[in-house]
Amino acid sequence: MPAVKIAIDIRRMTEFGVGTYIRNVVRTLGRLDHENQFLLIGSPAKVEEIGSLPPNFHTVALLAPDRSVQGYREFRTALKRLDCDLVHIPNLFSVPRLLPCPYVMTVHDVLQHMSRAREQTGFWRSLHFQMTKRVLGGAARIFAVSNFTRNEIEKLFEIPPDRVEVVYNAIDERFLHGHASAADRDLIARRYQVTYPFLLYAGRVSPHKNVVRTIEAFSALKTELERDQAYPDLKLIIIGDDLSGNPDLRRTVVRSGVQNDVRFLGFVPIEVLRIFYDEAKIFVFPSLYEGFGLPPLEAMAHGTPVVTSNVSSLPEVVGNAAVLVNPENVFEIMRALHRVLMDQPLRDRMKERGYQQAARFSWETSVRRILEAYGQIAQGGQPHAGQQPAAD
Repeated sequence: MPAVKIAIDIRRMTEFGVGTYIRNVVRTLGRLDHENQFLLIGSPAKVEEIGSLPPNFHTVALLAPDRSVQGYREFRTALKRLDCDLVHIPNLFSVPRLLPCPYVMTVHDVLQHMSRAREQTGFWRSLHFQMTKRVLGGAARIFAVSNFTRNEIEKLFEIPPDRVEVVYNAIDERFLHGHASAADRDLIARRYQVTYPFLLYAGRVSPHKNVVRTIEAFSALKTELERDQAYPDLKLIIIGDDLSGNPDLRRTVVRSGVQNDVRFLGFVPIEVLRIFYDEAKIFVFPSLYEGFGLPPLEAMAHGTPVVTSNVSSLPEVVGNAAVLVNPENVFEIMRALHRVLMDQPLRDRMKERGYQQAARFSWETSVRRILEAYGQIAQGGQPHAGQQPAAD
C-alpha cells in the first residue's frame, strides 16, 4: 500500500491523561512505522518532550488553543495546505466539522459532557449534546480507551457499534525502570521529608476523584490502627494538581482531625512519582468515574497493592489484581485499607497479580491496532471495529 500522510493534533499534550496518551502513541508510532508520513500539529516545544523520532515525522507549528475559533480555523487551514489523507484528534473535540480529510477520534471518557450538562440550561445542554453527537457521528473511526467508555458512547450518542473500537491505554515506559534504589529513597527523604510509611493517592483532585472520602477513610483507618497498636506514624500522601480550586479537601482534613498525617505535594515529575508508587504501602484510588484509569496500573507495575472502585472502567482495568470497594462507602474503603495493610499473604498475592495485570496492557499492541485503522481509512475502507481482547 502507498504511504499515506497522517496528521496528529498534539496541542493538548501538556494535559493530564490526554498528554500521556499523545506522547506514548507518537513515540510508539515512531518505533513501528517508518513508511507513512506523520505531521504533528502543535507546539514544536511539545514535540521535543516526546524525544527523538524518525525522519518520517514532521512538526507543523500551530500555537492557537484547540478550543478557540482561531485555533479551529488554523487547524483546518493547515490540514488543507498539507493535503493530509487522515487526521487523528486524540480527544473529544467540539467542532471538527468541514475538515478537508477524514478524522479519527480518541474518546477517553464522556465525563466533561455529563458534568457540563448538569450545569447548563436546557437549551445549552441540548446544543452541547447535539454537537457532541454530530462530532462523533462524523468520525471515520472512534477509538474508545475501554469497553466501559465504548458502551457509554454507544448508549448516550447512539453511535453504531461498528464505528467504535476499543483500544486500551497502557502505562508510560518510565514507570517500568525497576524498583526504587537507596538513592531514590534518599531523594524523597531530602526533597520531601518523607521518612515514614504512607498510603498514596495520585491523580487530579477534582470532585469525581473522591479524594474527600479517601481522607475520611484514612482518618477512620488511623483510629482502627490505634486500637491495633500498628503503624502509629502512617501518613496519607496526595499527589496531584493545584488545591486552590478544591478548598473542601483542606476542610475535610481539619474536620477529620488528620492535619498532621495528610500531606498534599501537588505535581511531581514522573521520575519522582515512580519512587512514591514504589514506596507506598497501598495505592488508594476510589474514583467515582474513570474512562480508563491509569494510576492503579502504574502502581501495580511497581508491585504496590491497590484499593480502587468497583464502578466505571476500573474493574475492567485492574482485573483480579486489586481490592474493589464501593467508592461511596467510607467505611468499606477503610476496611479494605486495613485488611490490605495488615494481611501480608494478601499483599504478596496482590503484588504478583499486579505485575501480571500491568503487563497485559501494551502501547505496542494498541498502536498496531491504530495503524491498521489508519491504513484502512486512508484507502477508503472501514476497519472492522470491535472490542480489544479483554485484558483480564
